[in-house]
Amino acid sequence: MSHYPGTERERRIPWKVLQTTVAGIFQACSMSGEDAGLLAETLVQADLRGCHSHGVLRVPEYVLKLKEGGVDPAGKPLVAHDAKAASVVDGGNSMGQIASSFAMREAIRRAREYNLALAAVRGSNHCGAMAYYAMLALPEDMIGIAATNALPTMAPWGGVDKILGINPLAVAIPAGQEDPIVLDAAFSGSSHGKIRVYHQKGESIPSDWAFDADGRPTTDPAEAITGLLQPIGGYKGTGLALVTGILSTLLSGASYGTELGNMVDGPQPGRDGHFYLAVKISAFVDLSEFKGRVDGIIRQIRNGRKAPNLDRIYAPGGLEAETERRYRREGIPLNGATLEGISRSAEALGVDGSAIRGESPVEMR
Repeated sequence: MSHYPGTERERRIPWKVLQTTVAGIFQACSMSGEDAGLLAETLVQADLRGCHSHGVLRVPEYVLKLKEGGVDPAGKPLVAHDAKAASVVDGGNSMGQIASSFAMREAIRRAREYNLALAAVRGSNHCGAMAYYAMLALPEDMIGIAATNALPTMAPWGGVDKILGINPLAVAIPAGQEDPIVLDAAFSGSSHGKIRVYHQKGESIPSDWAFDADGRPTTDPAEAITGLLQPIGGYKGTGLALVTGILSTLLSGASYGTELGNMVDGPQPGRDGHFYLAVKISAFVDLSEFKGRVDGIIRQIRNGRKAPNLDRIYAPGGLEAETERRYRREGIPLNGATLEGISRSAEALGVDGSAIRGESPVEMR
C-alpha cells in the first residue's frame, strides 16, 4: 500500500531522524554501522544544502546496488600505490562515498606533510555530491578539490551519441568570518537526479537543461531522461567534462566514459574513478591574510549592484550554507515520492520507518 499516494505531499523531516533511519536501512544491507552512518550522512548533508538530486532520493537505488547490483557492502578502500604526495586508492568495490571519504582524508593527511597531495581513486562506485569531499579540507585550513567520472549522458559538441559524462567538479575554499566558498557543479545544464525530481513532481524543466534522443531541446523531463543532457557553455562544457573525466580515471586506471556502462544497463560495479586534491594554504601564503581576502571577495560580490527583482547576490556556497542552517532548524522538505522510496526500502529490510511515514511524533532539533 502506498503511504504517499501523491508526490505533491511534501513533508519536513528532522535531519537527525532522517539520518538515523537511512543509516539503519544501509546497515540492514550488510554494511558496518560506521560505513552505513557515513553513507547516510553524505546523503542527508546533500539534502541539508538543498541538493536533493544527490540526497536521500538515492536510497532505493543504493539499496539495489548493495543487495543486487554487485557493490560490496563490506568493501574496504586501501592505498594501492604510495608516492608520498601522490597516492592511488583502490575502493575495493565499496560504495563510492566510502572510497571517496577515505581518499580525501588520505590526501588531507599527506598534505599536512607535503603541503599538497592528490589521491586518484579506482575500484569505486557512484559517490554522490562532490561538495561533501571538498569540504572535508575546510577544517584543516586547506583548499579541497574533488572530481569524478560519471555515466555517459552527453554527446561531444555537435554529436548525438552519449559518450561523455557530466563529470562534476567541486572546490571548497575557506574564508574567515564569511561562509566558505563552495562550488559544486557538473558540466551540464542539470543532472539526471535533478531532472528526476522534476519528473516526480510532474513539472517541466528549463529548455536549456536537456535534449531529446535526436538532439532537440526539450522541456519534458521524461524525454530528457531518455535523451541527452545539454552541456553548459556549448563546446566549452563538453571540453571541461572531457578533461575532468580523464583526470578522474586515467591516473588511477579506472573506467572512462562508455567503459563504465550506460544509462540503460547501468554502471559496471567497482569501476568508477575519482580525483581528490588537498592544498595547505599556509604553505603558500599567510593563512589569516588569505582568509581575509576571501572574505573581501565574498563581500564585494554580496554588495555589488543587483539585477532587477533580485534581493541578494551569493558567492558559491553561500545560499547552500543558509539553506543548511534553516533546514537544521526546521527539518528537510522532501516530496512524497522520495519519502515513499525510503519507506518502502525500510519496510522491505525490516527497519523502522514510522517517523518517515509520519506515524510517530518527531521533534525538530
